[in-house]
Amino acid sequence: MSHRFRTSLALAAGVLIGVGITLTDGVFANKDKSTEPLPLKDLQVFVEILNRIKSDYVEPIEDKVLLENAVRGMLTGLDPHSAYLDAEEFKEMNISTSGKFGGLGIEVQLQNGFVRVVSPIDDTPAARAGIQPGDLIIKIDDTPTKGLSLSDAVKKMRGDAGSKIELTVVREGETAPLVVSMERAIINVASVRGRMLEPGMAYLRVSSFTTETGASLDKELKKLKKESDGKIKGLVLDLRNNPGGVLDAAVRVSDVFMEKGTIVSIKGREQDSRREFSATPGDELSGRPIVVMINGGSASASEIVAGALQDQKRAVVLGEKSFGKGSVQTIMPLQTESAIKLTTARYYTPSGRSIQGDGIVPDIAVRPLKVAKSEEGDVFEPLTEAALAGSLANENGPTDEEAEAARKRLLEEETKLAESDYSLYQALNLLKGLSIVSTAPGG
Repeated sequence: MSHRFRTSLALAAGVLIGVGITLTDGVFANKDKSTEPLPLKDLQVFVEILNRIKSDYVEPIEDKVLLENAVRGMLTGLDPHSAYLDAEEFKEMNISTSGKFGGLGIEVQLQNGFVRVVSPIDDTPAARAGIQPGDLIIKIDDTPTKGLSLSDAVKKMRGDAGSKIELTVVREGETAPLVVSMERAIINVASVRGRMLEPGMAYLRVSSFTTETGASLDKELKKLKKESDGKIKGLVLDLRNNPGGVLDAAVRVSDVFMEKGTIVSIKGREQDSRREFSATPGDELSGRPIVVMINGGSASASEIVAGALQDQKRAVVLGEKSFGKGSVQTIMPLQTESAIKLTTARYYTPSGRSIQGDGIVPDIAVRPLKVAKSEEGDVFEPLTEAALAGSLANENGPTDEEAEAARKRLLEEETKLAESDYSLYQALNLLKGLSIVSTAPGG
């Protein structure tokens, strides 16, 4: 007999501390199908090992623990994203998709026996403490992470809000490990934030994809349209250090800016796991230019959005190559209130690309740089016509004082942006160029 069970497509890259695992609700049938006979000899070896452990291990151990460890090993041996979730982990995963939960605000996964940071989440203890994508966590307080399961490492990093924790991390480019101190907190992830970079140029930051992201993006976009009197000339969509999230949210965000065409397709062994998501008519920006920002911390659902807008020629992607997680996990609840997270499919961009292991390659590569402010004495002010003695005034333009004040304000704003976020400064310059081209005659 076939039976039906509730599943979720998980697209987040790893186990999360303070960020929701990517979920979308769906129902699939578990169909009867012919399978190969059970490998009885191998199962006999498994039972023999189980009995040897029960009789000869230095300490007594419960059957339940042995079997749970066997299941964990069976799943984690498949790939970095398949896993067994006990009742507590399954409950935490479901809570995390709401965008409010306890933790540090980082997404992590195992790499060579150590805990690797996929990305920190905006406005969380980890982000404020300077944790970066790619950091290897080698100690949690006084406990080395080598040999710990990812589940155990996550539990050690969780705790009551306000309690202190120290992470020892190894970072590329640093000659010695770094000790990072922080306080745990209740994480309320505002997954979408927006502002105007300058008149007509809007900015939307999506830090993760939760069940609320689609509605939040609609709200922020309406606010920006009102602020600019409906005259948005272009948009920077910032997906840097976005570890992913809910598949439906990624599809909805892409759809907001697309008029038609495929957003993403999912293909697995079973017919039930093969789906294609397409855009519905209605581009909220009416074709105005978009620059999507990504980096090595952009994973999973954020790669779906970047890949869809890139392949459909709807946006220019700027930044660094993304993380490269192109697989889909299905969360299958079990009778014991636990669940398994099993990789069941790969996803593909509209052009048919699988980005698994390769990531999204930006159209324009920009590495993050630190721009230092010049010393005051080093600044050379070029000579202009208006500075010449007795030069004619512009009878139709602003006064010399007004023009100079406006010029200085613009220069100060651009300098501040370049100093605080060079990549965003470059994205804004690109967006302004695209906006000019799009409004030019014949553009």
